[in-house]
Order: sequence, then structure tokens, then C-alpha cells
Amino acid sequence: MEKDKMIGELIRLVGRENVLSSAMHFKLYEYDASMIRTNPDCIVLPTSTEQVAAVVKFAHDNKIPVVARGTGTNLSGGSVTVQGGIAVVLTQMNRIIEMDIENLRVVVQPGVITLDLKNELAKHGYLYQPDPASEKVTTIGGNFGENAGGPHCLKYGVTSNHVLGAEVVLYDGQVVEVGGKALDNPGYDLPGILGASEGTLGIVTKATLRIMPKAEAVKTMLCIFNSIEDGGNTVTAIIGEGIIPATLEMMDSFVIKAVEEAYHIGFPIDAAAILIIELDGLKDGMDRLTERILAICRQNNVREIRVAKDQAERDKIWVGRKGAFGAVGRLRPNYLVNDGTVPRTRLPETLVKVVEIGKKYRILIANVFHAGDGNLHPLILFDERDKDELERVHAAAAEIMKVCVDMGGTISGEHGIGVEKLHGMFLIFSSRDIDAMWKVKAAFDPANLFNPGKVLPETEKAA
Repeated sequence: MEKDKMIGELIRLVGRENVLSSAMHFKLYEYDASMIRTNPDCIVLPTSTEQVAAVVKFAHDNKIPVVARGTGTNLSGGSVTVQGGIAVVLTQMNRIIEMDIENLRVVVQPGVITLDLKNELAKHGYLYQPDPASEKVTTIGGNFGENAGGPHCLKYGVTSNHVLGAEVVLYDGQVVEVGGKALDNPGYDLPGILGASEGTLGIVTKATLRIMPKAEAVKTMLCIFNSIEDGGNTVTAIIGEGIIPATLEMMDSFVIKAVEEAYHIGFPIDAAAILIIELDGLKDGMDRLTERILAICRQNNVREIRVAKDQAERDKIWVGRKGAFGAVGRLRPNYLVNDGTVPRTRLPETLVKVVEIGKKYRILIANVFHAGDGNLHPLILFDERDKDELERVHAAAAEIMKVCVDMGGTISGEHGIGVEKLHGMFLIFSSRDIDAMWKVKAAFDPANLFNPGKVLPETEKAA
């Protein structure tokens, strides 16, 4: 279909004010937080499920690819239009539809900003637990599509553990409801299939989420180590004692220095690693549990322990952790984030290999990670204008993925496959495995128009 005709039809469906097609707008929507850059043919910003359904039906009838996106924080190229088509931007669908406090549920549109939801719930004494570091800007729909985690995923799980139901627009514009407020719905676990599908199976226009009461007490500790191995061994020892903190987050020396230079938190720039430990739960027993944690840290050569005295000190620590990516971004023009996951007992040796890879390819790699669940976030720093360096970065990233798999882990813990990790899928799946996933894709999206070119590499059979 001619582009002008397509734009005219989309204006008829959603209104002129909700269709963008200028050169400037194409520039704004050609990228996400990955290194991938491609232009859509048109951008629409629907305001209702009905409009999304109409756009999808039009795209289906005319065989036009459709890519749903939120605020563009995706780190693997999942929200760019690699085959052109329509970018369906869901940021205007940003209402909290229902707060069912009695049943510990909320119903939201996909464009709701994660932190906005958390702040609204806090007024009532409740929490939505998933907390990706980008929660100030990331959306619930994007979190579900990527199955985002965050520091609290150790104790409370990732996004899919908190999405109980969804309203979904299917490939032909049909709108269906899957799951719901009740637990243990019969039939296939369709919310589970949609979680982490990266927009390749349908477009979520409404989500039913699980919420929880705020904890009675919270203890946040900053533990300082002279070696990253001691920090990793501390994590293993804490879990081995049967203690599951809310968070176990670690930064290496490179990230510590970057964060301190950016935010002046008071982190020790001569430390090899810091471990952020947070406990939450009942007031009774919290002090005893804290002492057990501190004893384990001392047994593993902790240099210093700082226990936050109040909410202000706790917030300051978390500003440093959640601002780590931004702080590192000040040091070089670009960075590439890996998010491979390994068994937590193998974290120390994995980190040693990551350092070796950095030396091998002559590139800087900073490490910040969800230590409690073994989810690494090596940040490979570079300048994309240096083509030789760029090639070395891609080679290093591929090698880090393989190291994680060799350690008994996997290639992504929360950032998704998108485009950047397509080749890595063969490290963990056989061609037969991937062909089976293509059958699921075909059942939901027979013409392969929802976010094509993502998640699943082609096999001989699929091709």
C-alpha cells in the first residue's frame, strides 16, 4: 500500500492528532535503548482498545507489520520497526482503570508508567513489587512484554508473576480477555505465554495486576568489600542460610566510581565491590534477621557495613543503584548491556571471565547486577563511531552470552531477545525447539505481522 494512502486511512481510524508521519517524528521513533535504528512507515498513538483493534485489523487486511511500543526503554531492539510498518505507541493509554484494594488487584492500561502506579498505590499503603531500574519512565505494557525484573525480583519475582490477566488485541483485530482477577484459571496459561513475548503474539491493552500491602519494616544495608569474590560468596552464603532478602544488588569498582562522580552518594571509590542488601517484613524479628545477615557478611571478609538509619538514607542508596546505567553513560558515548543469568553460586567465576573478555577485546566493561538471582548486567563501553571498536564490542557481547550458557545459565534475564540476541537463541535451544516456538507464533499471528524479526531466529524449517 502506498504510504500516503496508509496514513490517510490511519487518520480516519484514530484521528489526525494521533497520527505522526513527519521526518522529525520518524527520527524520534527510529530507536529504543538498544543500538538498532530503523524508521517506521507511520506512527499512531491510539487512545482506546477500539482504536488499537481498528489499526491492527487495517494492518492485517493490508499485510502491514505492526510494532507496539511504550516509552522506548527496550534494551534489545524489541521496539524498533526492523521491517517497517506501523509503530503503535501506547503511551496515551495511561489510565489506572480500577483499584480493587479489597482483592489486592489493580487494572491498568499499558501506557501507565511503573513508578506512577507505585506512587499512587503508596497513598493507600500498598505496593506493586516489580521495580525495573527504569521505573521512572518504563511502562507496564513494556514490562510485561519483556518480563522485566528489577532488584526486588529475588523475593517477589518478575513482572509475569504479578500479571494475572490481560485484554489483548489479536492479529485480526479481535479483542479477547485472558486470565483475570481470580487465581488458578482453568485452561492454557495464556497470560504466561504472552509474558516476555515482546509484542510478537498480540497487543495488550489492559492488564490486571497483583498488589501487596507495604511491609511493616524495611532494613537497607550497604556492605563494602575489597574483592568481588567476597561479595559473591556473601550472596551465596545468605541464600544458603535460608534467608531470602528483598534484594541483593552488587556493583563493581568501575560502577561505584561512576555513580559517586555522578550523584555524590558517599560510596567508597576504593572498594572492589559493594553489596546492597534489603530486608522487608514484620517488625518482630527484623533486628534478629539483620544481625544474622551482618554475621554472614563478617564471615566473608566484609570491610564495612552501613545500615541506613532512616528513609532518607535508604533512598540515597537506591538513587545510586537505580542511577547506575545513567552514571556509566556519562563516561563513553555508548554502552551495550548484556543481561545473561547464571546460577548464583557461579557468579564469582563468571565475573572473572567477563573481566578477561574485556581485556581480550581491549574494551571497558562495568558490572552492576541482581546478584541474588544471578542476573548479570555487564555494561560494555564504547564509541559507535569507531568501527573497529564496535566490532570488538559485538564479539565480546557474544562471548559473554556463551560464558553464561556454559556456566549453566541463559542469555537474558529480563531485557529480552529482540534483535540483538537473536543469534544467541541457538546457544540455548535446538532448531527443533525454535520450530516449536514458531508454531506458537503462527497460532497467534499467522501472517507474522506482529513485531516481525524479533525473538525467534529462522531455522531451515521455519524459513
